[in-house]
Amino acid sequence: MSENTANTEWSTARGEKWRAQLTAMEATIAPVNEPLILALGFDAPVRIAEVGCGGGGTALEILQRSPAGSVVHGYDISPVLIEAARARILPGQRDIAFEVADMGVALPPDKLYDRLTSRFGIMFFDDPAAAFSNLAGWLAPGGRFAFAVWGDLAGNPWMTAVRDAVGGVIKLPKPDPEGPGPFRYASVDKLLALLGGAGFSGLNVRDWRGKIAVGGGLPAVEAANFAVAAFSSFGELLTEAGDEALNTARQALTARFSQQEEGGVVRMDAAVHIVSGTRRG
Repeated sequence: MSENTANTEWSTARGEKWRAQLTAMEATIAPVNEPLILALGFDAPVRIAEVGCGGGGTALEILQRSPAGSVVHGYDISPVLIEAARARILPGQRDIAFEVADMGVALPPDKLYDRLTSRFGIMFFDDPAAAFSNLAGWLAPGGRFAFAVWGDLAGNPWMTAVRDAVGGVIKLPKPDPEGPGPFRYASVDKLLALLGGAGFSGLNVRDWRGKIAVGGGLPAVEAANFAVAAFSSFGELLTEAGDEALNTARQALTARFSQQEEGGVVRMDAAVHIVSGTRRG
C-alpha cells in the first residue's frame, strides 16, 4: 500500500474514508477557505465551479460569500461525497448543485464558468497536464481561477508529526513526489509550469501560513485517533501491522500532539500555496 493516492481511488475507498471523517476533516482545513475565496476576486454575480468539492463545505461557503445572484456547482469523483453534499442543500435552493464528475477528463458544459476553484482537489490527477488542459476548457476566456495546494512538508508539521509517529513503529513506503498525493505541488513551480502549458495566464502565488485545529478542535488523545484514522493511509498500514503497532503509534502521536495542545485543542502550523490566474482569451 502506498501513501500516494491516485485520482481514481477517490471514487471508492478514499472517498468513503473522507465521508466517514467529513465533519472533522472539513473543520480541520476550514481556515484555508478565507484566502482561497479572496483570491477568486468576486465583483459581480458569477458562475463558479469547484473541482473536487468533497462533501460540499467549501462550495457552501463560497456561495455565502459570493455576490447575490451567483451560482455554485461542485464536482467530485466520489459518489458518496456528492451524496453527502447534496444532503446539505436546502429545500428549493437552486443556486447550488453537486454532480459526480472527474473534471480532469469530463467534457465542459455548454455554458462555461466565470470562476474555477479547488481546495486541495487538484493534486491527484493521473495525467496532470491533460487534466489541467481540460479544466481550462471549463472556464470562460478571461475567467479567473484559484487553487489551494499544500506547501512543503517542513511547513506542515500536522502531517510530519503523524508520519514520524507512525514511521517509528512500522516501515512506511516512500511517497513518490512526482505522483498523485497531497504534497505533489509543494514545489509550486511544477504547478505553475503545468498551468501555463494548459492555457492559464497571469499566474500568481500567495502563501498562506496559519494554525489548523486537528480534527476541528480536539484534545491530544482524540486528535491522535482522528489523524491516524483520517490522514493518508496510516490507519490501514497500522491495522495491517496489528493492534500493538496501532496502539503504540497512537500513544507516540498523542505525546507529540500534547506539546501543541492549548485550552484542550491541538493546533498545528500549516502552509498552503494559493495559486490564481485567468484563462487566456
